[in-house]
Amino acid sequence: MKSYDITVLPGDGIGPEVMDVALSVLDLVGHKFNIKFNCKEELFGGCSIDKYGIPLTEETINNCKNADSILLGAVGGPKWEEQPHNKKPEQGLLKLRKSLGLYANLRPAKIYSPLLNASSLKPDVIRKADVMVVRELTSGIYFGEPRGIDKNKGWNTLSYTREEVEQISHTAFKLARKRNNRVTSVHKSNVLESSQFWKDVVESIHKEYSDVYLNEMYVDNAAMQLVKDPKQFDVILTQNLFGDILSDITAMITGSLGMLPSASLGSKHSLYEPVHGSAPEIAGNNKSNPLAMVASVAMMLEYSFNLPQASAMIYAAINEVLELGYRTLDISTKDTNLVSTSVMQNLILEKCADKSDTIIEMVRMSYEG
Repeated sequence: MKSYDITVLPGDGIGPEVMDVALSVLDLVGHKFNIKFNCKEELFGGCSIDKYGIPLTEETINNCKNADSILLGAVGGPKWEEQPHNKKPEQGLLKLRKSLGLYANLRPAKIYSPLLNASSLKPDVIRKADVMVVRELTSGIYFGEPRGIDKNKGWNTLSYTREEVEQISHTAFKLARKRNNRVTSVHKSNVLESSQFWKDVVESIHKEYSDVYLNEMYVDNAAMQLVKDPKQFDVILTQNLFGDILSDITAMITGSLGMLPSASLGSKHSLYEPVHGSAPEIAGNNKSNPLAMVASVAMMLEYSFNLPQASAMIYAAINEVLELGYRTLDISTKDTNLVSTSVMQNLILEKCADKSDTIIEMVRMSYEG
């Protein structure tokens, strides 16, 4: 029997709720595919501040480093807004990414056909849209020095090294080869020297991937084009800050941040989390959408554990539940059936369990062979 060690960081707000759903799906996958997932939970974010005074302890970092992969729920909330800036929950997230070398953030935004009417965009605009944002995650303005704040000024530094741009460029071009062979490099080279450097390095790496089409786009235009015609994009390659913003815009393709999973990958470690925040206003009310967290598990199974059939089973289950008209609050419309987090959990588990045992056995034998 194959076995994987997973560090689980439920975090704050709705994080623990959506994580419970995801772990129940992972448990079912383990049963069906004869795989043991050893999950160890750690405090992270605001809940870690409450107990230890800091959002991320060295013990948690070490447990993450020793795991085969990491699942993260969400961090932060108004309870910890008055913390010193360097001790806010979100700073723990930045430190974790840096400590693990998670330089590549993959954020897919693909429309589930049943959700065409959930978006504020017209169905004809988003139909068949399938965008992958590849965001550089461990450098740029979020990590640059010097940085600081006083009574009269706040300042941050935006810089990139050649190595940092090269490694994220390789990730984007290799990913495009598995998709539709198109990369859009997004920057602001008409204003920022750091973006001109980004543009030049990406173009130099592109020479190694001449089979992949590369085009350039300023970030302000990219934001507009994502709303105007998202189908024109395949892989979007961009820096940390721009990727953070653009990937949230892609949420309108799916209808909600609650539908967007993500993968943060490095040369040795990997972390999977939903794009949405901790949503403290609905925490504990059984109203959160767990599908982004569940889809993040599907990404982990595919990218870190090379279990594409198990991943596909989860995506199929999500689509079937949506086809039946079931929706959590964030994606519900007048023509759909509004359900709670726990009901959505049961529906996903039911659809996963319905998958043909014959097919599952064939897949299981291929893994064990």
